[in-house]
This record gives sequence, structure tokens and C-alpha cells, in this order.
Amino acid sequence: MPVAPMFPTFFYGTAWKEDRTEALVREALTVGFTAIDTANQRRHYHEAGVGAGIAAYLADGPSSRDRLFLQTKFTHVAGQDSRLPYDPKADVGVQVEQSFAKSLEHLRTDYVDSYVLHGPSANHGLADEDWKAWRAMETIAKSGRARFLGISNVSWSQLEELIRRAEVPPTFVQNRCYRRKGWDQEVRDVCRERGLHYQGFWLLSANPEILAHPHVEALARRFACTTAQVVYRFALGLGMIVLSGTTGPGHMRECLAAAAIDLDAKDIARIAAI
Repeated sequence: MPVAPMFPTFFYGTAWKEDRTEALVREALTVGFTAIDTANQRRHYHEAGVGAGIAAYLADGPSSRDRLFLQTKFTHVAGQDSRLPYDPKADVGVQVEQSFAKSLEHLRTDYVDSYVLHGPSANHGLADEDWKAWRAMETIAKSGRARFLGISNVSWSQLEELIRRAEVPPTFVQNRCYRRKGWDQEVRDVCRERGLHYQGFWLLSANPEILAHPHVEALARRFACTTAQVVYRFALGLGMIVLSGTTGPGHMRECLAAAAIDLDAKDIARIAAI
């Protein structure tokens, strides 16, 4: 599934960076990332720090807001800690509006490029709370304040249900991606069949055995690159948009440079078969 030109190939992921968030976001944009992924979930993200990093980068003058792709998320109460971005007693639709308003404030913008439901509230199917959240997100999308919608941490059956019943269907799916689950084959199949764009995260953290595999190591030697770059290029070859939360300008540049590695279809198929 090729990635449409309007969408970035790589996102910089901002989870678990706390006080380093502002500096790392600014660094990521400076070295060449154009897309930032965050969430209004203080438990794992510092969304205000993301906004500060973007503002500092834009103040330097090398780019403008319309050249960046900003993605944030609404997170249900169960996924939050005590630092809630909305009234926990309010209806879920109201919570979405409150969370989104705070996200715009944090990110210092009047729109986001992608607004994502940070996972269904149930393990199976979509609950009433999920549909209330999605309907509120659809209202935001229809108003032009979010260009696209998406969903994260979703199964193939939940995704099929969402596509079937949504008025504004998702454009993006963002999932944790495990080799032992066929690199999320079932969900990626739905995305390919339905024309959705798959964002893969934890590609390195969830798959250390792939980084150490002799075939991946041999490819890294052949192309004079790192095994992490091989995995990122492999993911692009499967049609994924890659999320990377790497720190340090050197690793950031290596991540972006992975797109130029000349893996062929046979190399990609062999990694997929590991």
C-alpha cells in the first residue's frame, strides 16, 4: 500500500519524553521530520511541550505551520491519569470537544492534520462510549478543525465495524507492530483493502529479535547502515508510515535516511518471513 504524497513517510513520536519533549521536537523538525505525533494524555505525553518545541522551531523561520503535519489524540478516562484534559463527569462527546480545545491550545494552532481516537474502550467491538467519541470527532472534522481522523490500538474487527458505521471514515490506523503477529497483517490487510494508511509504532522496541537476526545484520552490512534502518526500510516496503521516537540528532537523521536504502522485494519478503 503506497503512502499518498500528501502524507508524510515518517512521524516523530513524542511519548515518554517529559521535560525533554520541547527540545527533542525542535531537534526532530530541524533535522528533517515534518510530522509530529502526540496525544492529550499527560500520563504518557507532554503535549504542551510539543507545542513549545514546534513554536521554537517555527520562530527560527525555516518553515511554516502549513508545511507541518500535526497529529494528536483523544484518550478515554481509563487511559488517563489524574491530570485529565476534560471533565470526567461530562458526556464523552463533551470530553472530546474539551480535549480537542486543549490540544489546539497546547499545539498553538487552530487546526490539526489528524485527530485520532487513542484506542477503543473495550477489547472486543466498539462500545457506546467509542461511538460517542467518534461522532464528536466527526463533528470536529466536518468543521475543518481536523483534516483527517484516525484510530489507534485497534483490532481488524473493530476497524471493520468503524468503517462500516462511520459517517466520516478513518484515514489512519496507528498500531503497535509485532513480528510474531505478522507485522499486524490482519489490520494492514483491512487498511490495504479499504484505502486506509497504516502507521506502525514500536517497530524496534517490540521486535529486538529482528534487529539481532543474521539476515537483518547481513543486510545492514551490505548497505553500510544500521539494523534499525533496515527494519524501518522494511516497514516502508510493507506500505507503513513509520513512527520513530528516537532521541539524538544522529539517530533522527539515520531514521530519515532509511528511506533511501535500496531493499528489493525479495529482501522485504525474506524479512517478513522471519
